[in-house]
This record gives sequence, structure tokens and C-alpha cells, in this order.
Amino acid sequence: MGELADRRVKTSERIKELRARLQTAESIVTGKACVYTTGSFGRCEAGRYSDLDLFILGKSDTKPGRDKKESLLSRLDEILIKADLIAVTRELGIPEFSGDGRYLVHYAAHELTDTLGKPEDDVTNTFTARLLLLLESRPLLEATVYDEVTREVVAAYWRDYEDHKTDFMPAFLGNDILRLWRTFCVNYEAGTEREPEEKKAKGKIKNYKLKHSRLLTCYSAVLYLLAIYEQQKSVHPQDVLNMIGLTPTGRLEWLRDQNYLSDAKDTIERLLRQYERFLETTDAPESELINRFMDKEQTRRYFDSAYEFGDLVFDALTQIGKNTRFHRLLVV
Repeated sequence: MGELADRRVKTSERIKELRARLQTAESIVTGKACVYTTGSFGRCEAGRYSDLDLFILGKSDTKPGRDKKESLLSRLDEILIKADLIAVTRELGIPEFSGDGRYLVHYAAHELTDTLGKPEDDVTNTFTARLLLLLESRPLLEATVYDEVTREVVAAYWRDYEDHKTDFMPAFLGNDILRLWRTFCVNYEAGTEREPEEKKAKGKIKNYKLKHSRLLTCYSAVLYLLAIYEQQKSVHPQDVLNMIGLTPTGRLEWLRDQNYLSDAKDTIERLLRQYERFLETTDAPESELINRFMDKEQTRRYFDSAYEFGDLVFDALTQIGKNTRFHRLLVV
């Protein structure tokens, strides 16, 4: 079994164990909210040292007579859910939630759609929550609500679809995906410390991961949408729902297996092999990774590989995009 296949099996087992232990949280969210995981667990490639990135998403209360929409999940219930999540992750020896729980956030479903394209989308972090929902998420609790809310978000991006069924170009979503990638890059530059050497090494580790997992999260979706558009000259809502159901590496495998994309098959195979090597490289305690990335020669080899990975993604974009109108729009 290869590294990627092994990670998928073990991630699935760990998610099942989490669900089995989160009985309190499960009873609270039923019919009202979902909890979805992103990051390495959402990509189904969690390693031994992976932490758990989660979002809590409540269905919107649309009862008449209310001044504004709210989540069906009350603040007290939110607290109980978070307490259960924290307790269970500690029991299982999963690293503490990053930022001391700062990113363990509860949104109402309408917040992900009402802010779409607006300035507050960035301020409230609904932009990141929405895009990660579409690009690298898996339901941890209450999959029915997860599916329902995901369809609502897709519908918001496909709001002009009825008038363009035969030639719908997902420009809105495509631009948001590219914006997410640029945001990742800018956040890395702004948040990275260059000294002392240990912190500089930590920054290099983040950069190395950015150039692999973050890059693939975004561009596996772009490649998938380009492929669908190239074949159908339109992208239907169900197409993007199918894409959401695949992990980033799963999208690469789907692309590899399409006969009409034979020109890109070798490139996709190389991307998958190189991504497996990235997973093997990063499957180590942070202290060990820091030591490796303080070695200049070893770091140079790692980043040569990372740049090659980016080149392969570019090649795949060119081969699959085939200079279609959608491809051109994504570039210019």
C-alpha cells in the first residue's frame, strides 16, 4: 500500500473513532448544524502528527417575524459542542486546536452565502470557511445538514445558471478559488518570521506545505472545473457537487482516468507521485522537521522539488485548459 492509500485508510479510521466518541456533540447538532473538518483530515491524508481543523455550521433560522436570520444552534449549545470536541481530541492524543481554539468557529449557513463577494467576507473569515467547505472538507457530524448547506453554497455561486444552462462558465467560483490561493500566499509572507534560525526554519516548513497541499487544494478544483467545461462547454451544479465529494488527490485521480484528457495523464501521474513524496517528507515531529529545514542543502532539495510540483500544475492547466474561454478567463 502506498503512502497516500495508507493515509486515506488511517484517516477514515480516525474520523470513525472521533464520531463514535462525540456522542454529546452529535446529539446537539442533529437536524440543526454540522461539524466539518478541513486541512489534512478533510483531504483524507492526516499523518501521525496532524492536528484537527474544524468548522461548526448551523442551519439558518428562517422563521417569519425575526428581525434577522440566526443559526438554529444556540450559543450555549455551541459551547457544549466545543467542549466535547476539545475533550475528545485530548483523549485521542490529537494536537490541541491551533491558535488556542481561535479558529474553532461557529457560522450560520446564511453567513457563508450572504457575504459572498462583499467586503465583510474577508473580515468575518466566511470567505475561508466557505472555500474550504467546497475544496477540502469532510463532514464529521451530521452529514445530512452538511450536504444541505453545501448545496445552498453552490446555488449561490450558480445563481445565473438558469439563463445559461448550456454554456455556464463558473467564473465566480473560479475567481474565488484563485483569490483563496493568493490569500494563502499573502498570509504566509505577512506572518513568517525570518529570525532566529529556528523560526526561519518553521517558515520554510510552512512554505513547503503551501507549495504542495495548499496549492493542490486550490488547483485540483480549478483543473477539475476546466476539464468539465472543456468536455461539456458548461458546468452544471451537480458537476461541482461531484467535485466537492472528491479530495484534492481524488480529483487528480479522476482527471488521470478520463480518456479525453490523455494528453495530461503523464503530468497527473507525476503530480500524484510527487505529492506522495511530500507526505512522506512531512510525516515527522515538528522538532525533526525544523532540524531538517535548518540544513541548507537539504532545504534546497526540498524546494527544488516544490518548484517542480508547481511547474507540473502549470503544465496540467495548459494541457487540460486547451485555451478554452474559461481557461483564458482564469489566466487574464
